[in-house]
This record gives sequence, structure tokens and C-alpha cells, in this order.
Amino acid sequence: MESCDVLIVGGGPAGSTCAWRLKAAGLDVIVLDKQVFPRDKVCAGWITPAVIKELDLDCKDYAQGRVLQAFYGFRTGLIGGLQISTDYGQAVSYGIRRCEFDHYLLQRCGARLTLGESLNQLEYQQDRWIVNGHFSASLVVGAGGHFCPVARFLGAKLGSDEHVISAQELEFEMTPKQVERCQVDATRPELFFCSDLKGYGWCVRKGNFLNIGLGREDNHKLAQHVADFRAFLIERGKIPADVPDKFHGHAYLLSSQKRPRPLFADHALLIGDACGLASPQSGEGIRPAIESGLLAAKIIIDANGDYRAERLKAYEAQIIERFGKRSASNTTAWLPDGIRMLAARKLLDSPWFVRHVLLDRWFLQTNQPGFHKR
Repeated sequence: MESCDVLIVGGGPAGSTCAWRLKAAGLDVIVLDKQVFPRDKVCAGWITPAVIKELDLDCKDYAQGRVLQAFYGFRTGLIGGLQISTDYGQAVSYGIRRCEFDHYLLQRCGARLTLGESLNQLEYQQDRWIVNGHFSASLVVGAGGHFCPVARFLGAKLGSDEHVISAQELEFEMTPKQVERCQVDATRPELFFCSDLKGYGWCVRKGNFLNIGLGREDNHKLAQHVADFRAFLIERGKIPADVPDKFHGHAYLLSSQKRPRPLFADHALLIGDACGLASPQSGEGIRPAIESGLLAAKIIIDANGDYRAERLKAYEAQIIERFGKRSASNTTAWLPDGIRMLAARKLLDSPWFVRHVLLDRWFLQTNQPGFHKR
């Protein structure tokens, strides 16, 4: 039986960040993940300077053999409509490849890694968890994403009346000929919003790598929406006509839910997309995942080995303080479709709204203080 203080299920940014902080505090940590890293991860893939500071990321070290594409602005608009260019004159975000980013953070965290093994068995015996019959841990942290098995164990009804964003995307390295025919500026990602405000598509270039995708509030005819978006990009000359047409799907939870998932129990916590923290406006999930890992690590360290629920409950209060109410609210659901479409067109044609609300507040979250200041 292999014993540890904390066993983290999931080696993505939330799990690796939590492990990194716990290891620095002297705790014995195991990270369990069903995948072998580096592994492909469906994600548009960009991080803000706030994330770099919160992770103490050495950009020079990271950029050695990895993609770190500086973004200096964005191009935005409705699918089929005109676009607005917003330039900042400095790097406001950085494109990364999740296969590289997640692997780097996991290797850096210093925890013992058990990769290529799923969580198949979870039993609570005498204040300890027995995992897969051969791990023993005082605390289990669920960081396994939308379908995290620890979340299910804590009572989450996965997929049952949950406010989920469904997305399909692809990322590939362009050939030299495709690079010549790609009109997307590597320093300015392009965002295209659906006319009903229920989702948006993106086209993000990171050097010679191109990421294309679209996400919506539900998966109704999602494949058709994605195919239409790809055809639109080709028709506009944004991307070469021979880009792959096989997109990969994934789902993630928004931070506002009708029935939020439980975040803690005796000797257990959920972090990242396992508890649902993606931004309601942009779907951004990397920064919330990392910050939840940092919050959980502090709670765990302060508990000093006493992981009863009453010692962990402050975690939920801190999550609410950081990310807002967890109850669902849709401020545009009551509007007729015609009004929603008109509002979308008017707002996305406004350079002021695009710069100060859509980009600064919703996508870059410049109004949110970083953990390095807390």
C-alpha cells in the first residue's frame, strides 16, 4: 500500500498547481491521472500575465522548445459580420499549447506521479481514503475535469441539469503552403460571436500552429454550427481550404449553476472544472482552475492534517468570494431572439464596448486582482 498525505485525481493545471504548492509546504503528494503526459487537450489555449505571475512562470525557461505566442490585440465581430481590431501596444495574453503547458506544470510540481491509471475504486476507511486498492491518503482532491469521478462520489449529478458549454475544436501544425494562405495574424486572435449570443467561435494562431473552434451553451446541432463556422472562415480567406475537418469535442461547467456541485466533504475537495468555475462570459477556465488550486492548497496547509469538513468549509466561501455566486443567472434569457440579435450587433460594433467590457473585463479579466497581490 502506497501512502501519502494528499492524493490529487487529475494532472491538469488545477491539480498540478495544487500539488506544487502542497509540495512546497512539505506535504507528501501523489497525482493520479488516467492519461500519460504529454497528452492532447482540446483547448483554444491562452494565458494572461496574471496567470504567469500566479504560477511564478519563468517565461524564458518555458519558451525553450515550447510555444509561447505573445498576443497584442484581438479581432472581434459577429459570424458573418464586420470585425473590429483592438490593439493594446503590449502583450496582454500568450498563446500556449495545452499538451506542452500541462506537461510542464505537472513535471514542475514535484509530486509523485502515477500516470496512465484511472480512478476505479474509492473507499473511505478510518479517516483515510483507499484508492484503487493500493493507495492510502488522508485527503483526496478531485481535479479530473467535468467528469471527475471524485465529484460523482461527493454527490454531483454529472450532466443532470448542469449548465454546460459544449465545444468542438482542432489544433494542428500548418504546412509551409498553409502558412502562406493563412490570413490570421499570430499576434491577434480572432473571435466571432453567434448572433443569438449563445456562443462564439475562435481562430487562434500560435506560430505555425492553428487552433479553430466553437462553443455554445448547448450541444444542439453543434456539429453543424462548427461546420458552418469552418466554411465561413474559408470563404472569408481566413484559413486555407484544406485545413482538417475532424474536430474534437469537450464540455465544461460554467461557474453559475442551478444546482452547484458540492466543493468539499470530510477529507475531500474539488478544484478546477470538477467543481465548475469557467467564466460565464468567456468560458475561460485555465485561470479559475489555477486559482482554485492555490485556494485549496492554502486551506489544506492551514488545516495541518485535520481534514474534517468543518476545517475545509472555508474553501467554499473563498471560491464564492473570488468567482462570485454559484447560483445560475442568465441576464439575456428573457429577451426575444430578435432583440438579442440586435443587441449583439450594436454592442459588437462598438469599439468602446469591445475594448472595455468584452476584452478587458470578460476575456482578459484585467479588473480581477491577481493572487500575487493577495
